[in-house]
Amino acid sequence: MHQVRVWDLPIRLFHWALVSTVALSFYTMKTGGAPFVFPVEIHGRAGLVVLGLLLFRWGWALAGSHHARLWHFLHGPRAMLDYLRALRRGPLPPYAGHNPLGGLSVLAMLVSLSVQATSGLFLSDDIFFQAPLHERVSSEVSDSLHTLHHWNAQLLIALIVLHLVALVVHRLKGERLVGAMVTGRKRLPGGPEKVADESAVPARGSPWLAAALLVVAIGVVGWLWQL
Repeated sequence: MHQVRVWDLPIRLFHWALVSTVALSFYTMKTGGAPFVFPVEIHGRAGLVVLGLLLFRWGWALAGSHHARLWHFLHGPRAMLDYLRALRRGPLPPYAGHNPLGGLSVLAMLVSLSVQATSGLFLSDDIFFQAPLHERVSSEVSDSLHTLHHWNAQLLIALIVLHLVALVVHRLKGERLVGAMVTGRKRLPGGPEKVADESAVPARGSPWLAAALLVVAIGVVGWLWQL
């Protein structure tokens, strides 16, 4: 076994911040929302934070650290089929970053979360809550986005459940994905030459880029927050 540095600090902070904020979003809408007096307001604020996090993540996916880049965790159909066959047979081919199915799952969740956060900007419950951009679209458009927001939430729940199941399956097969997202390092069998996704490439991205993306995300969220 050898250890590979995979996830740098920005991507780890993003991941756990997103997990916490999405959990809060679902809690405030799928339960009574206690102890919050106006859970829908908390839900809306959490959605703005999710949007800011996603702005950062899409930027980091284009020019951030090696394993976090979009091109790195997208694989062709053949690679996905081969990995699926390996998943059924037993030992899995080692990937330092996202494996072919995991990369597809991450992309699907990022897209779904982006649709959810963006559509939420135009909604209103006509009683207690009005999203920042609600008045900038017609009632027909807002109603259509409300329907999209509802059904995409169901899709998002399904994607999250699949993600959690995949974590359990990989843990049973000896791959500790959660631990890697905490420490940034992943334990892999064999030497670096046996890893399928160029694990020897440094994981770090530019701290200046991370700071710039953070400033942009905070600026957008701050502007929407005060509307």
